[in-house]
Amino acid sequence: MDSNADISSRTSMSHEGSSDRDAEKSAVDNLENGNFSEPKPHETQHATPAGPDPNAFPDGGFDAWLCIAGGFCTIFSSFGWVNCIGVFQDYYQANQLASYSPSSVAWIPAMESFMLFFFGLFSGRTTDNYGPRWPLLFGSVLQVFGLMMVSISKEYYQIFLAQSVVSGIGTSFLFYPTIAAAGTWFKKHRALAFGIMVSGSSLGGVVLPIMVQHLIVDVGFGWAMRITAFLILGLLIFGNIAIKSRLPPVRKPFTFKELYVPFTELPFLLLAIGSFFVYFGAFLPFNFIIVQAKEAGLQENITNYLISIINAASIFGRILPAHLGDVYGVFNVCIVFTLFSGIISLALWLPAASAAPIIVFAVLYGFASGLTLAIIPALVASISDVQKLGLRVGALYAFSSFGVLFGSPIAGAIVTAQNGGYSGLEIFCGVSLLMGGAFIIFSRIKLVGPRLLAKK
Repeated sequence: MDSNADISSRTSMSHEGSSDRDAEKSAVDNLENGNFSEPKPHETQHATPAGPDPNAFPDGGFDAWLCIAGGFCTIFSSFGWVNCIGVFQDYYQANQLASYSPSSVAWIPAMESFMLFFFGLFSGRTTDNYGPRWPLLFGSVLQVFGLMMVSISKEYYQIFLAQSVVSGIGTSFLFYPTIAAAGTWFKKHRALAFGIMVSGSSLGGVVLPIMVQHLIVDVGFGWAMRITAFLILGLLIFGNIAIKSRLPPVRKPFTFKELYVPFTELPFLLLAIGSFFVYFGAFLPFNFIIVQAKEAGLQENITNYLISIINAASIFGRILPAHLGDVYGVFNVCIVFTLFSGIISLALWLPAASAAPIIVFAVLYGFASGLTLAIIPALVASISDVQKLGLRVGALYAFSSFGVLFGSPIAGAIVTAQNGGYSGLEIFCGVSLLMGGAFIIFSRIKLVGPRLLAKK
């Protein structure tokens, strides 16, 4: 009996040792092969903490709102700068580039806007892999350097390279890391948080045009650009300190498949097409309302403030209706305001030939377009994995960027073909916005069906 018990004991110990070795080998194999399966309850007693839960959004707190405050500054300095490009369309046509056609001059602001959106594909991917810190620093250097170079530029190619390419790429590396980082802190109140943060672009569009135009008169074009660059540098220092992601970056090897996989999802594809048409027309009032108003006979003391009026109204459009997106659904609110932007472009801007209707259009369009341009990242976030948000927002904007690139030059060509008339441009703007709204409707239908009251 003792002998049998001893043999049984040794056999049991041998099985236990073998079992332990097998479990240990299995764990090592899983780690080497990248198989991180959910551990069983009895295996968790020695497990190390896994880090922040991607789905546990704090929706507030000091770090979250500090990120929003820093994002406000970086978006003021990037998208806010792009929002005042209508000033340069008017200034270059009347000064350095007076010998060029409106369509040729329009390539400068169009390319700057294109760079902001297209390079989101790279800045978003970089942010997902390395976090927001390095992309933000890189974008800050490019933005400030580009504006300093604009201050000493005289020829078309010099202005194009400094403002459209260098500064444009810089704005992209400021905008997308900010959006991706902020998206990790909020879910329930994401549309409102994004609206507050992106309203920095509207405030930039209010302050910067007035500032630049007055500085050009007081100190000349070169120093106007340098002073603006120093202001932006100060804001970007704070932004670089304040913005951080709640989640650690997840590094993955780059594959071209990543670039087109989001577009294999029909709701994302339809949203991207809608965004393309929105951006085809959305920037035309920003770019051309000053020259259109001058053509209509408005005095300079009114026309110089039209861009600022649009952007001042868009501050309210980006914050107040954004809360409605959290309550009634971001798709629903975006569709209503996009269609409204297209309707007033046709019903109000097209027949406007005096100060009152043009100013009313500027206020209403600023309010409506402010929401549309601010809420699209929230639409992407609502149908995306938060840890892939940088890439997916970047992919959508890279696709939409071709609408931004070709919209203004096409509009400029329409003006030239009409011998300085703007009715064709205004029709082009309104129809583009209505088509964008229609495709966003198709995306919503694919997600929740034709139910009008569904929250999406």
